[in-house]
Amino acid sequence: MPEQTKAPARRRTLADVLRQENTGGILLAITAVVALVWVNSPLGGSYVALRDFAFGPGELHLHLTVEQWAADGLLTMFFFLVGVELKREFTVGELATFRKALLPVVAAVGGMTAPALIYLAFNLASSSGATQGWAVPVATDIAFSVAIMGLVSGAIPRSLRVFLLTLAVADDLLGIVVIALFYNSGGLEMIWLAGCAAAVAAFAVLIQRRITNPLILFPIALIAWYCMHNSGVHATISGVLLGFTVPARLKAGESQSVSERIGYVFTPFTYGVIVPLFALMTAGVSFSPKAIGEAVADPVSQGIASGLVLGKPLGILAATWLMVKFTRCAIDSRLSWLDILAMGSVAGIGFTVSLLINELAFEGDPLHGDHGTMAVLVGSLTAAIVGSCLMAWRNRVHKRRAELEQLAPDQGVV
Repeated sequence: MPEQTKAPARRRTLADVLRQENTGGILLAITAVVALVWVNSPLGGSYVALRDFAFGPGELHLHLTVEQWAADGLLTMFFFLVGVELKREFTVGELATFRKALLPVVAAVGGMTAPALIYLAFNLASSSGATQGWAVPVATDIAFSVAIMGLVSGAIPRSLRVFLLTLAVADDLLGIVVIALFYNSGGLEMIWLAGCAAAVAAFAVLIQRRITNPLILFPIALIAWYCMHNSGVHATISGVLLGFTVPARLKAGESQSVSERIGYVFTPFTYGVIVPLFALMTAGVSFSPKAIGEAVADPVSQGIASGLVLGKPLGILAATWLMVKFTRCAIDSRLSWLDILAMGSVAGIGFTVSLLINELAFEGDPLHGDHGTMAVLVGSLTAAIVGSCLMAWRNRVHKRRAELEQLAPDQGVV
């Protein structure tokens, strides 16, 4: 989630509440529960009718369902903010220097590789497997994971939170690359890609000159999105490209960077409206006994849930250990490997990006798609519970350590 500057001292508004890191995760959980209750209630038919309702001009290839508009259209704003955050991290943040970024970036690679391998192990060994879903469990949801960390990690050194944030940012970047390379909708249309590139270039020129009038920038961003939508690459990638153009460094006379201002303005709407709407339209799957039984027996569900709950923490822990063992990289001396394991469990919360990749991977395959959605929800919930318990335990250990150090400074963490 983008780092936010503090609002001036005044009464807190709804927008201020939505800027808090915990709020995004809470709203995602609420809307996911609403979708599940709605679709499994006697009113479930109305949910399906709303989700599958199509509108938009067909001659422009924009006759999309509400679910598609949420995934292809609204979620582009979320990826725009991800791009803004990535640009800031690469320019002035935790990824600005190779030495600072190396350990969490390699940990992110490990945290993506292990879940993918676990998924493939389940699906290659079964005749009913579907290998195209290998990337579903590789994602980490920034909003959820940071919310969990913020709720239960008060006494844990801040370096672990920075590690998780950097890992999640690198995870997002790699996830974007995965979507762009492996989940395009068909053959690439170079003319449309060129049109998108031109629109992004125009956007970049204007915003680098500090022209931030939305009446000027929004139409250009819309053109970039439309061209990307028709190019064969998923439309949300246009949001990332546009986000990368936003200046993160201060210019002479500026007290706040353009990326900070944009994050401050757009975060409430993105995390308060757009991402919850996406969750509402994608999390609604039937949890009838029959559907649960079919999902439990499906290697797709088994691979996704196992990848999130087991693959993420083990991959992150293994990659971090190898880097510390064989390179000059080191973790904070106040942390132990149990802290890294707890953080890795929290990183197993996939949700937003996992749901998007699941939708792309199983487009035209509703059975595996529903099973994948169920697995993402169950796996993310399990990772959240396990990660919360582990983080709460480690928080107590660090709190006890701090108390003991007041009496005996040489006490260590177990």
